[in-house]
Amino acid sequence: MKLGKLAARKNSVEFRLRDYLAVSTLPSPPTKTGHQNVSIPWGMLGNDSYGDCVLAGAGHETMFWNREAGKTVNITTADALSDYTAITGFNPNDPNTDQGTDMQVAASYRRKTGIEDSVRTRHKVAAYLAITPGNKLEMKQAIYLFDAVGIGIQFPKSAMDQFNAGKPWSVVASSPIEGGHYIPAIGYDSKYVYIVTWGKVQKMTWSFFTRYCDEAIAYLSQEFLTGGKSPEGFDSATLNADLAKLK
Repeated sequence: MKLGKLAARKNSVEFRLRDYLAVSTLPSPPTKTGHQNVSIPWGMLGNDSYGDCVLAGAGHETMFWNREAGKTVNITTADALSDYTAITGFNPNDPNTDQGTDMQVAASYRRKTGIEDSVRTRHKVAAYLAITPGNKLEMKQAIYLFDAVGIGIQFPKSAMDQFNAGKPWSVVASSPIEGGHYIPAIGYDSKYVYIVTWGKVQKMTWSFFTRYCDEAIAYLSQEFLTGGKSPEGFDSATLNADLAKLK
C-alpha cells in the first residue's frame, strides 16, 4: 500500500466551510449518519502501487456521490492514474515522478477540469471549502451536509499495522509518521469516522482524526445535489458570488 498526500499548506484553500454555515438555522448534526454500508466496488485505483491516494480518493468520492444520486459511475485504475499524470506529471515508467499530490491543487483541478471515468465523462465539483483541521464538529457538519469529505492525515506506522490486521485506526503513542495520506470520509457515529482507503471502508476513531488530520476539504458535488438533497443552513448564494470573483 502507498501513501501520497503532500504536506499541508496553511490557508491554501481560500474559502472556509465555517464562513458559509448559517449556524443559527443549521440543525445540529445527528449522533450518527452516513452510508458506510453501501455496496460499491471501490477498487484500489492504483494506490496499492503508486502514491495517487488523492486521485484514488477523488474517484471513490465521485462513485459514492453518483450512487447516492441513483447513478452508477465506474472509475478504473487507468482513469485515476491518468488524472494523477495530468496534475503532477506522473509517469508510471519513471519512479522518480511518483511524488504524490497537493490536496488544494487536486481540488482546483476537480473544479475546473473534473476527473475522468471509464466512459471518458468528466466529473466536476462545484466548489470546495476548507475544514478546520481536526475539528470534530465541522467534520460532522460537512459529512451530514455533503455525504463525503476529503481528509488529509499524517499517517503513523501503527495505522498500516492496524489496517492489515483489520482493526480500526486508533492512536498508538510514539508511532512514527510515515507520510501523508488522503481518505474520503463517508459517515460517522459516536466512536468512529468511516473512511474509504485501499479498496474498502475503514474505521477511524475520533481521537485518531483529531490527532492526525492536518487538512480537510468539503466538496460541493453538483451530481450529488441534483440527486434531490439540498443542504439546509448553507449560504450557497454568497459562495457562488465569491466563486465568481475567482480567476
